Amino acid sequence: MEINNARFPKEVETHAQSFGVSYIDAVLAVCERYGIEPQVAAKFLNKPLIEKIKAEGQELNLLPRKTKLPV
Repeated sequence: MEINNARFPKEVETHAQSFGVSYIDAVLAVCERYGIEPQVAAKFLNKPLIEKIKAEGQELNLLPRKTKLPV
């Protein structure tokens, strides 16, 4: 079965909710299921999913948080 731009984000959302895992883990699980590399899967991510992954990365200190200084 082919994976595409519409189907991949839905599969990731479903996996994350069904198994109670992070979106980062869900992306990796879906990649493994379809035998694709995460770098290839990156082109299938939509904006809402990217934002959720970014928020998780910041929460886990994998990505820097953007802070605003009071001026």
